[in-house]
Amino acid sequence: MIASKGYAVQNSKTPLAPFSFNRRELGSHDVLIAIQFCGVCHSDLHQIRDEWGGAIYPMVPGHEIVGKISKVGAAVKKFKVGDLAGVGCFVDSCRTCSSCKAGIEQYCENGMTGTYNSYEKDGKTIAQGGYSNFIVVDENYTLSISDKLPLSAVAPLLCAGITTYSPLIHWKVRAGQKVAIVGLGGLGHMGVKLAVSLGADVTVLSTSASKEEDALALGAHHFLVTTDKAAVKKVRNHFDFILDTVSGKHDLDLYLGMVKLDGALVMVGLPPEALPVDAFSLIPKRKTLAGSMIGGIRETQEMLDYCAENNIVSDIELIAIKDIEAAYIRMVKGDVRYRFVIDMTTL
Repeated sequence: MIASKGYAVQNSKTPLAPFSFNRRELGSHDVLIAIQFCGVCHSDLHQIRDEWGGAIYPMVPGHEIVGKISKVGAAVKKFKVGDLAGVGCFVDSCRTCSSCKAGIEQYCENGMTGTYNSYEKDGKTIAQGGYSNFIVVDENYTLSISDKLPLSAVAPLLCAGITTYSPLIHWKVRAGQKVAIVGLGGLGHMGVKLAVSLGADVTVLSTSASKEEDALALGAHHFLVTTDKAAVKKVRNHFDFILDTVSGKHDLDLYLGMVKLDGALVMVGLPPEALPVDAFSLIPKRKTLAGSMIGGIRETQEMLDYCAENNIVSDIELIAIKDIEAAYIRMVKGDVRYRFVIDMTTL
C-alpha cells in the first residue's frame, strides 16, 4: 500500500481535517500522480454534506486534479515518469457496456467509478479524491496535460471545462450562432470562454447587473439582466443554444422562451429540487430541453488539447488547504472569480 495524506470529512457534520490513508499499490497499467493542484467544485461541498444522498465516509473530495507522474506500472505505455497528468470526475467504468465502448464512459450503464465518494473495482476500497498528495489511476482514465498553460489554472478544466465543452460540441455550436450562457460562476465563465472561441455570438444571462463588466471582459458580446422585462422581450425566440449553468432554483420557462425554433436549452447545473416546465414552452417551436454530464475520457483529452491550442484556462484564486472551509463559505455566497484551486504543496 502507498501511504498518503489529505483532508477528509468523517461524516456530514464534521469539517475537513488532516487525514492519513493508504492508496493501492500500482497495478501493471496504473500510474502514481503526485498531485500539485486540485480545483474546488461546488459538488465537493454537496457530497461531503451528503446533500445528494449516498455519501461514503471517510471522504477525501476533489476531482479537478493535476500533477506529475512519479511512478508507472510495468505495462504502462501512455505515460512516463515526469509527465504532467490529470484526473477528472471518474477513475474507472465497466469498459464493456455500449456507452463505455462508445467512449462516453460518464454514462456507463453499470455505473462509473467516481474519483471520490465511490467504491473502487474491488467493491470494498473507498475511492478518495484530490485533496491529497498522491493518487493511483489506471492509465486509460488518466489525461495528458500540456505544459503550455499554467498548471494551477488547468485544474478546473477537468470538471468545469469539460462540463461546458461537451454540450457545446455535441450540439454543434459554431460561428454565426447566437448562444446564451445562464449564470457566470465556475461553469458559466468557462462556457463563455469556450463558446466565444467557437465563434458564436455570446450573451450572458444573469440576475446580477454587477456581473456585466466581468462578462464582457471574459469575451461575451452582450449581457442581459433577466429581471428586465423589456430586455427579455427583445430576445424572445432568439437564441440557437442556451447553456444553463445555474445550480439554484430558477425559471426554466423564462429561458425556454428565449430559444428559437429547433433550438436547445441544455442544463449542466444541478438545482436542489425539481424545476417545473410548461409544455407550451417547448411544443410550439419544437424546442429541446436537455441535460449533459461532464465528458468521456476521449472528449476530455480533446478539450484539454483544444484549450492548450487556444490558450484557454479557468480564472482562479489559489488557496492553501488550511483555508478550504473558508473557501466553501465564500463559494456558497458566490464570492469567487471563478474557481478556487488548492495548492497541494501546502498540505
